[in-house]
Amino acid sequence: MDSVYSTVLDESRKFWISVPPGLKGSVADTKYPVLFLLDGNHHFLLVAGITTQLSRTISPNMIIVGINNVNRWRDFTPSHVESNEQSGEGNKFLDFIESDLIPYINKKYPAASNKTFVGHSLGGLIVINSLITRPNLFNNYIAIDPSLWWDDLKFLNMADSVFANNQFKGKSLYVGIANTMKEGMDINDVQNDTAESTNHIRSILQFVKSTEEQKDNGLEFDSKYYKNDGHNSITVIAYYDALRFLFSWYALSGMDKFYDPDSNTTVEELLAHVNTHFTNVSNRMGYKVIPPDAYMEILARRFTNKDMHEKVLACLKKYIADYPKSDRAYEAMAKHYLLRNDSIKALQFYNKVLELGDNNFRYDREKEKVDVLNQNS
Repeated sequence: MDSVYSTVLDESRKFWISVPPGLKGSVADTKYPVLFLLDGNHHFLLVAGITTQLSRTISPNMIIVGINNVNRWRDFTPSHVESNEQSGEGNKFLDFIESDLIPYINKKYPAASNKTFVGHSLGGLIVINSLITRPNLFNNYIAIDPSLWWDDLKFLNMADSVFANNQFKGKSLYVGIANTMKEGMDINDVQNDTAESTNHIRSILQFVKSTEEQKDNGLEFDSKYYKNDGHNSITVIAYYDALRFLFSWYALSGMDKFYDPDSNTTVEELLAHVNTHFTNVSNRMGYKVIPPDAYMEILARRFTNKDMHEKVLACLKKYIADYPKSDRAYEAMAKHYLLRNDSIKALQFYNKVLELGDNNFRYDREKEKVDVLNQNS
């Protein structure tokens, strides 16, 4: 938990914070994209867990900032309505995020420039308001069952106009739609209905339809209707699907041909494939991205299992090149040479592990290996 005093709101605002473990020994400063999550006191653990799980395979590690609520009606509604005296300070809340919170996160934590804004219900409303009024504030937007019925569909109609007349290249939006219909109704029934009870889902469906029709504004957009989930249960599955959509380009693909011993692919082709992928990821993220710690070791293991020695070495050499002060990178190389029964080279890399290592348990474990290798050499 952390907090920042907001000069905009004239109050201290608390937030939950999750920062991935630092990558020791990287050639580049380790920075992470940041996900700003509304209703942090309700959804922080959920989103942090999903993000951590997906970062093992298909999305980047991220800093999660879960903003705790003070007054949702005040902070998340971008216009005032007479029926709710507390409403209408949503743009002031966005001022707080832009002027107070983001600078604080950038100063105190290893934050990269890529930012994602996530909200559910009224939170989803202000997420969409942020996209149409401050598109430069975030890169990615997730609106889960957003309350677009607010103020007689005022911001739904505004979004139609903004999306039709502006460019959103480099921006991505995912909208999750819960099943809030009365039992027995279907999508067609809702779209043709005029009852107040269907305003919520009808407004979202209308927004999705009009957004999909704007094919030339550069916005990367996707949505999904969750037939079996209501307004509250949708969050679990929609957050997962949203992150998969937003970072669908992040995972390294096309590797099967390199694992195939009959494909005759070269080490140079392998490294070019990996480097091209992470160059593309860097371009999408807006800053330099190298393979995560131990990523190349994982690739090397698959080549080890297929006895592709040159490709194993290529992966581990890149691991060391990217993380020249990482004891784990040198340990991976030492283990490889032990498997090859090359004790001289294994000893060379284990000595480097001892030189760089700062974990006492691992230091003792590796020292024992070095002692054995020295006795046998």
